[in-house]
Amino acid sequence: MRKNDVKENRQRCILHVDMDCFFAAVEQRDNPELRGKPVIVGGLSGRGVVSTASYEARKYGVHSAMSMAAAKRKCPNGIFLPGNYRQYGAVSAQIFDILSRFSPLVEPLSIDEGFLDLTGMEHLMNGDPKAYGMRLKERILAETGLVASVGIAPNKFLAKLASDLEKPDGLVVIREEDIRRVLWPLPISRIWGVGKKTEERLALFGYRNIGDIAKSGFEVLQKQVGERLARHLTELADGRDERPVEVGREAQSIGKETTFEEDLKSREDAEKYLLSLSAQVGWRLRRCGKNAHTIQIK
Repeated sequence: MRKNDVKENRQRCILHVDMDCFFAAVEQRDNPELRGKPVIVGGLSGRGVVSTASYEARKYGVHSAMSMAAAKRKCPNGIFLPGNYRQYGAVSAQIFDILSRFSPLVEPLSIDEGFLDLTGMEHLMNGDPKAYGMRLKERILAETGLVASVGIAPNKFLAKLASDLEKPDGLVVIREEDIRRVLWPLPISRIWGVGKKTEERLALFGYRNIGDIAKSGFEVLQKQVGERLARHLTELADGRDERPVEVGREAQSIGKETTFEEDLKSREDAEKYLLSLSAQVGWRLRRCGKNAHTIQIK
């Protein structure tokens, strides 16, 4: 990568918005009696899985893709709902309409999150991206009654990471001069694409946090984990990500993935997670009016 490319990349201003506990938040908004209570949305059948859990439910250890049976054991007093996906889709459309007013370059990432490219909009932001992000959050809250977390940074990787740092209702800006201070102390698992297996593999070489990766450098990492992974790790550990915000691109595939904290122990466990992920992919296909012809599990 040329130095000029990196410089140009870091002059960008990318915003990532993520709706907090989206499905559960919509249910709590539409049903005031649910506010402040542990709400769990997902399949209610015997093999159902959790799609979304409110923060009140997360305090009990309930999380997305967990089996409903396990969720009920952890949170027996929780309020379990099948989900109103037509309503969630309508609210999502409303949110993305708001986003389009704040930037002409919007890339939906899922039903409840997306990227905005604010590069070149300094005059509209009065040179203050954080205030602009707050205006966006306030507009979403005013028009939908829902809370969003926002991250602003020089690229997509850092913007998405920033939006997750102070959830719920967060607003974090990572500037170029902040990258080492904010990024390097974080665990390696915060690097996009690093799951449990890769994290354990890197730990064997003494890598614990992102700073360890950055300080090691590409040449050393290449000998340990191979060229492709080494390049991916070192670029992101250095806060570099050239991916553009893609607007109106026709998706060639629709997918959903998750990273497990522990290895799955049985075929039944694997089937539960596959059911949850497949349901989410199916929803996105229906929303786009598409049919699938090939299924791939990686």
